[in-house]
Amino acid sequence: MADRLGWKSIRKNPRIWTGMRRLIWIPVLTLALTLVSVTGCGNRQSMGTSGQDGASDRTGADSRPDGGTDWEAQGLSEAPEIEGLTCKAQLPLEYAQNFRIYCYSDGYRVIEVEDSLSYLVVPEGGLVPAKLPEDMTVLTRPMERIYVAGTAAMAMFHALGGLDEVLFSGLEADGWYVDEAREAMEDGRIKFAGKYDEPDYEMLVDEGCDLAVESQMIHHSPKVSEMLGMMDIPVFIDCASNESHPLGRVEWIKVYGVLLDKEEEAEAFFKEQTAVLDELEGVEDTERSVVYFYINSGGQAVVRTGTDYIARMIKIAGGRYPFESLKDEKKSTAAISMEEFYAAAADADYLIYNSSIDNRLSSISELTAKDEILKGIKAVKEGNVFCTDKDFYQASDTASEMIRDIHIMLTDGDEDKMTFLYRVEK
Repeated sequence: MADRLGWKSIRKNPRIWTGMRRLIWIPVLTLALTLVSVTGCGNRQSMGTSGQDGASDRTGADSRPDGGTDWEAQGLSEAPEIEGLTCKAQLPLEYAQNFRIYCYSDGYRVIEVEDSLSYLVVPEGGLVPAKLPEDMTVLTRPMERIYVAGTAAMAMFHALGGLDEVLFSGLEADGWYVDEAREAMEDGRIKFAGKYDEPDYEMLVDEGCDLAVESQMIHHSPKVSEMLGMMDIPVFIDCASNESHPLGRVEWIKVYGVLLDKEEEAEAFFKEQTAVLDELEGVEDTERSVVYFYINSGGQAVVRTGTDYIARMIKIAGGRYPFESLKDEKKSTAAISMEEFYAAAADADYLIYNSSIDNRLSSISELTAKDEILKGIKAVKEGNVFCTDKDFYQASDTASEMIRDIHIMLTDGDEDKMTFLYRVEK
């Protein structure tokens, strides 16, 4: 919207913008903070879990769809009407349920995300339509000064060769396990611009940030979204963490392909990841059980619920998850007492300790030191304890490789070929 007023053009002229900023920064910031505290942030309606029309059976299955669907004819009646543009197709999705991409004439795209978020992506050199649906956010390509505050999204930029478009990070350099992102920060090519809930507004405005990519954590800090919007910095909220199928998360690469004008690259990368899963197609149930957990500071075991994507990974890899009956559509984890944990996990064949949250394990004795009750678990007695690498939670683009790791574990395969897991020594 602001483009039609010439505001974005002013912002991108350093000499004019710097002078204006000096005159307006302090009073505008003060006024904005006052307004935000009064108005707050409106509630959003969820797109729901069914995803696009007819997709629930396909995306809810453990195997890939068999193809043959006329995707171009599906969902177009739901595409937003935009004056001057014609919706030509809906981008085909195989696993993801929480976004839709509509392809319009002249290279325009609309991305709809769970929480009823809607984004119009304007191609380079394109004009912003005069009339747009209410609450639709305009994103104009190229976006070359991006603030990545949602950590899982950085892997998507890296997978598409898009780190050059990232100028700001919501993590310090030592917080990144994506090597290239950490190196870029150490070299000064990416700058720390504050955490997602405390961004450095002055830096972002001063250096012309043109997009903030946030995770759903931003909903806990609605004032930040309001402030960024007032400063003509659009906010894109990544909802990939809501995907129940692990490859649904990976399929969000298609969203970033649209944002970065790398749609072909995104499709090719996604096919590579699904090829990894194809290797396991039709794998039989090994009848071996796997527990994925960590112990929090309060001494409770934190496990994944039966509806979480980790539980789905274990099943796809040929394993069984003892906490499958623990289901909560709104939560991916549950904190339970060690007694409850032991009751379900005592006969587990394998334990996977989640070091993404807690520290890495160097020995099984280090694990049992957290609670003596763990010594009675079958997997501990037999030495079948594995641990995730720290980088797993940031590797949203390669979830299929974790499935392969679990399969290697379950079938006593070559552990040297594992990407994210390692065996914990006795």
